[in-house]
Amino acid sequence: MRIEHDRTLYKQRNRIGRMFGHLKIIRAIATRYDQLASSFLGMVHLATARYWLEFVHAA
Repeated sequence: MRIEHDRTLYKQRNRIGRMFGHLKIIRAIATRYDQLASSFLGMVHLATARYWLEFVHAA
């Protein structure tokens, strides 16, 4: 029995899930020490930039 699903949507969801898995390595994001949404978003931006730089450097 096959389960019908949107393949494109599933791929995007998987990509975002893996990205957050990488971001959770950074403790401040995993435990969410920041009280304000803006400071939490700033930490997410910094962590994403760090992850991107590591990716670019490896390539």
